[in-house]
Amino acid sequence: MNERILQINFRFNVSRTEYEQAANALAGEFAELDGLRWKIWLMNEKEREAGGIYVFENEKSLGAFLAGPLAAKVTNHPAISNMTVKQWENMPDVTTITRGPIKP
Repeated sequence: MNERILQINFRFNVSRTEYEQAANALAGEFAELDGLRWKIWLMNEKEREAGGIYVFENEKSLGAFLAGPLAAKVTNHPAISNMTVKQWENMPDVTTITRGPIKP
């Protein structure tokens, strides 16, 4: 099966330090997710926007995350708003050419 990419962006209403503390507290839970290959944490402090790019082994593991307790904890957190969630397919041939961190 093809890897699946998840992109989540949102606004945050706390200081960068408070946001980073919350992210650090959750990072271990993300690291334990079944099927998550990796996650890149995103920050645009000037625009008060943050998010992540995730690569999951397959659509099933991505769906399990979205339906699970960790996603609910994040989406219902009072410090974030205006969340967007997008799912993507990987284009492995061209991604490999540009050294994207995917499995061919």
